[in-house]
Amino acid sequence: MFVPQFRFSQIDQELLSTGTAARLLTACLLGGIVGIERERRHKAAGLRTNLLLCLACAFFTMLSAVLAGDGNPDKGRVASNIVQGIGFLGAGIILHSRDRVMGLTSAATIFVVASIGMACGAGLYVEAVLATFVTLVALSFVGYIESRAGWKHITMLYEVRGSDQKALFVCVLSVLDRMSIRLDVIDRDSMDGFERIVFAVPASRKRHSELIRELRDSAATEQVVVFRDPEEE
Repeated sequence: MFVPQFRFSQIDQELLSTGTAARLLTACLLGGIVGIERERRHKAAGLRTNLLLCLACAFFTMLSAVLAGDGNPDKGRVASNIVQGIGFLGAGIILHSRDRVMGLTSAATIFVVASIGMACGAGLYVEAVLATFVTLVALSFVGYIESRAGWKHITMLYEVRGSDQKALFVCVLSVLDRMSIRLDVIDRDSMDGFERIVFAVPASRKRHSELIRELRDSAATEQVVVFRDPEEE
């Protein structure tokens, strides 16, 4: 009976070794956990992005020492360039639109996930798990506390509808002026005598509640619909 013989190269043995597999799989797991939180909030950098990023950083950290060789004391040369690469990636996520800056939290999350991947690649599992836990707390609970305390300004999209364009604009401007809020019109249109104005307002939850109440109480507005800005962190 013929028994097939399997031969593995040195790199195959490294990839299949217990230590290497544990580091890469741990990086995938921790990056995926952070990615699930981002995916739940419908962010562009979601599950796959954070998982692959964490895996890549872990693998580059491991390859850094291998590529340096035994006689080279500078084992972190490749790994040190990860920080620069992540900086370019994070800068591409940050968007500036009019008086708003979006994507800062997503960029910071990518930076932290990269450090978690590097910790996994170095075999620092406890530190990587602790950093993941702190990241999840910062993304979920700290944001909730900021919102409840009124520290965090949430950007909401207001869609105000009415039949009289002039009266509608006067109403919106007067309400915003009383609350010292600048009108930032995103879209406006008219259909068969029906007017619609869409504008964005960054404010605390309490201020949003007051603004919605005043707009809906006005005789010039027939309907006021409020949406959460999808780009809001």
